[in-house]
Amino acid sequence: QVQLVESGGGLVQAGGSLRLSCAASGLTFSNYYMGWFRQAPGKEREFVGRIDRNGGITNYADSVKGRFTISRDNAKNTVYLQMNSLKPEDTAVYYCAAVRSSTVVVTGRLYNYWGQGTQVTVSA
Repeated sequence: QVQLVESGGGLVQAGGSLRLSCAASGLTFSNYYMGWFRQAPGKEREFVGRIDRNGGITNYADSVKGRFTISRDNAKNTVYLQMNSLKPEDTAVYYCAAVRSSTVVVTGRLYNYWGQGTQVTVSA
């Protein structure tokens, strides 16, 4: 029933920008904190950021702070990841995830639902 569908990934040159979207269905979107994670080949899944239920509070990994911005539109059941000043090390599959608990931030295994991921490739 629950679906999270990411879109907006692609190939971009270093220094460029990309905006990812995650459309949710089958859940009461405003009840969930929404997270973004990424995973590069051969690497563990990495926390990128999280946004609270009403979009007022965000948390970011140090590696993306100042470059990435999470926002949400509860009327559209959609969360966004705006990525600026992209670097080759940002190359990964990006996933959105939903969690009910206010205390869960960086631990991916504790999130309740996951999307299928979208590939972001940043060339040097």
